[in-house]
Amino acid sequence: MNRHMGAGLVALALTLTACTKAPVAKPAPPPKVVVVAARQQDEPIYREWIGTTEGDVNAEIRPKIDGYLLRRDYPEGSFVREGQLLFEIDPRQFDAQMAQAEANLEQANAGLAKAQRDVARFEPLAAQKAISQQELDNARSAERAALATVDAAKASVEQARLNRAWTRVTSPISGIAGIAQQQVGDLVNPQAVLTTVSKVDPIRVRYEMSEQEYLQYQRDPQMHNAQLQLILSDGSVYPRPGRILLSGREVDVKTGTIATIGLFPNPGNVLRPGQYAKIRAVTHVVRGAVVVPQRAVNELQSVYQIGVVGPDGKVEVRTVKTGDRVGSLWIIEDGLRPGERVITEGFSRVKPGMTVAPVEDTAAGVAAATVR
Repeated sequence: MNRHMGAGLVALALTLTACTKAPVAKPAPPPKVVVVAARQQDEPIYREWIGTTEGDVNAEIRPKIDGYLLRRDYPEGSFVREGQLLFEIDPRQFDAQMAQAEANLEQANAGLAKAQRDVARFEPLAAQKAISQQELDNARSAERAALATVDAAKASVEQARLNRAWTRVTSPISGIAGIAQQQVGDLVNPQAVLTTVSKVDPIRVRYEMSEQEYLQYQRDPQMHNAQLQLILSDGSVYPRPGRILLSGREVDVKTGTIATIGLFPNPGNVLRPGQYAKIRAVTHVVRGAVVVPQRAVNELQSVYQIGVVGPDGKVEVRTVKTGDRVGSLWIIEDGLRPGERVITEGFSRVKPGMTVAPVEDTAAGVAAATVR
């Protein structure tokens, strides 16, 4: 009886011991990483420069005479035509000068008429020896002097007429007239700038090109004939393309750059001088470039690495040679083949040879489509 009870107690103890053993831990699932396939495509390479818009022609409007500004005859900031009246200067003093010059001309004409009559009277008398040759020569000299006086008086009348006309200050070109720098009642002179009129269709954009870019510009026909794109301060792209007009005379030794002018059509005078302008141009096209999102490339001490996920889900960390950045993409020149899947999120959590659970990066496809 006791033997049977002992055996039962031993069996019960063994059963209780088996029930209290810890469960066996399941292996952790492979970490998830976000991947995208490397694409191969022709990729245009852009260069960008920062510049400022300028008028194609900028005319400083200055008076040609001294006088008091009588009135302003144009709306400031408006478009004016060539020959349009801009300012008027008090003409009264020039009216008086005109009257004086005309009176002097009349007086000179009277003197000339008398001298001519004297010569006409003395010539037959000198032929008859009634007067000396000296008297005839004096009369002829007086006639020439009187003729010169008339010419000088005519020039004075013309100058007075010009001064009178210059009291009306007109625009020498068609363009945008700026804010008046002088006000009604100011005493102005030829050194004073009344306003500036700028021809803005087409409009110029001035930007600085590096010496290396300038050398490429001279050697590369594609860059020489590059179509310019204008990006405004709000990030919008100006709808009309431009072209390179000219480069400056010399390279600035302080900055190593050369001034360059781009020319853009500007119908309606939408753009004005002094605006911020970013110039962008395609300088060349990389044929069959392998591209990945920039966030797939990891830099450590100037070494660029990417994580490649193989068909078996294992990670391979590669060192690659990078090229140009284009928008949100990075060109990989060496170390990656088209179609291979690269990690865009989760690279810091993986090690070479680790098995991962790749998830396709849908956002990268949308971003790439936007860039294109």
